[in-house]
Amino acid sequence: MPDATHADHTAMPADLVPCLAQIAPDGRFGHRQHVQLAFLTARALGTAAAVTKMSTWIRHVAAYERIPQKYNATMTRAWTQLVAHHVEADPAVADFGDFAERYPELLDKRLLRRHYSSAVLASAAARRGWVEPDLAPFPSLAGDVAGEVAVDRRPDRRC
Repeated sequence: MPDATHADHTAMPADLVPCLAQIAPDGRFGHRQHVQLAFLTARALGTAAAVTKMSTWIRHVAAYERIPQKYNATMTRAWTQLVAHHVEADPAVADFGDFAERYPELLDKRLLRRHYSSAVLASAAARRGWVEPDLAPFPSLAGDVAGEVAVDRRPDRRC
């Protein structure tokens, strides 16, 4: 992902480009980089705004990589909420490496399988919008993100 625009003019959002340059300088954007982007975004914006921003960004990344069908709204929101919960519970951790050491379960791509069946996560409904967990609720994520008030705690902070 070195360029901001593919030859077919599929553009990355301008505010995402420096973030990707920081977390994925080699172009690799795997699970760890997704979690790191959620970490940076949650620290900068708070949970509600991070969910909105991450949803937009991940949708753009999928389109940029010419795999828009891989975007899953439920997975994006669930991961962002999980990461943001830990960010808000431990705001003193400013370094992603330290955060990842403290919360290694977030680097396990299978974590959502504790809460969702494969069929639900793969469903068209989950790809389009939020679907509640069908196996176990997120115990520490009480309340609907949509109802939260987004607080920009670090307006000058960017990736």
